[in-house]
Amino acid sequence: MKVVTLKLVFGIAMSMYVLLVATSSQPNRELVATQDRIVVSAPLQVVLAFGDRYLAANFEVIRLAATGMEVNPLTDTIDGKYLLRAHQAATRLNPCHEDNYYLANAILAWAGADQEANNILWSAAQCRHWDFLPSFLYGFNQYFFNRNVVEAQRGLDLAAERYEENAQAIRRFSIMIAAEELDDEAMALAYLKDQQKQVSDKALAESLQDRVVRLEGLIRLREAQKNYEEELGESLNSPQALIDKGYLGAFPDDPLGIGYEFVDGQFKLRRLRIQGVERPQ
Repeated sequence: MKVVTLKLVFGIAMSMYVLLVATSSQPNRELVATQDRIVVSAPLQVVLAFGDRYLAANFEVIRLAATGMEVNPLTDTIDGKYLLRAHQAATRLNPCHEDNYYLANAILAWAGADQEANNILWSAAQCRHWDFLPSFLYGFNQYFFNRNVVEAQRGLDLAAERYEENAQAIRRFSIMIAAEELDDEAMALAYLKDQQKQVSDKALAESLQDRVVRLEGLIRLREAQKNYEEELGESLNSPQALIDKGYLGAFPDDPLGIGYEFVDGQFKLRRLRIQGVERPQ
């Protein structure tokens, strides 16, 4: 009797899940411009999973992996908004979820949503006390995207505590950050390419390749600016001068469609602007 009941309960749960995926991840193609994918709230997902928030988190991350990886969060396209909300919902359900924090860092952080990815990483770091990786990624992101040395070292120091075999190397990395002795563009590019090599999922590898190309575009812009300023002996005031003076044939394309920005005399990856969220400039 118990076996029959468990099978019945499992069958009902799977039926509800299939229905949920079918109705939320396949929007009417004629309404794509105005209708976003549905992200069911974390409390409701717990109810649908019969009170098991860990099972609910697994369902949500499976949906994330199954609905595509391409993101253009700067526009009103469906995937960008959906991925942000879905990763946040999965974190509420289970901040320890390994796939959730790893995908959020790989996909969101390099598509202009580094702060949102960092929130997910730090939640994972607080939960996964045996795992050095979320705190290491948090520290890396804080340095590369924000130049926040204090927070970067906070994450790296925690990673060193949890990874005794490589603690010395991680602490050396932390010291180099404080001393500003890193070629951060080359370091970030090597990191992204290494991350790409480690993934087995073809869609994720292709998505990471777009982020590699995006970063390579940033490197091209910064190298052109460096050559301009060294040869002409003046600061670059307008990106257009790089083309006018022949240092660039054309501005690099960003395969994610987010682009770059020139702020305070420096080229940067353009960040995601989220409605209702104020960010420091």
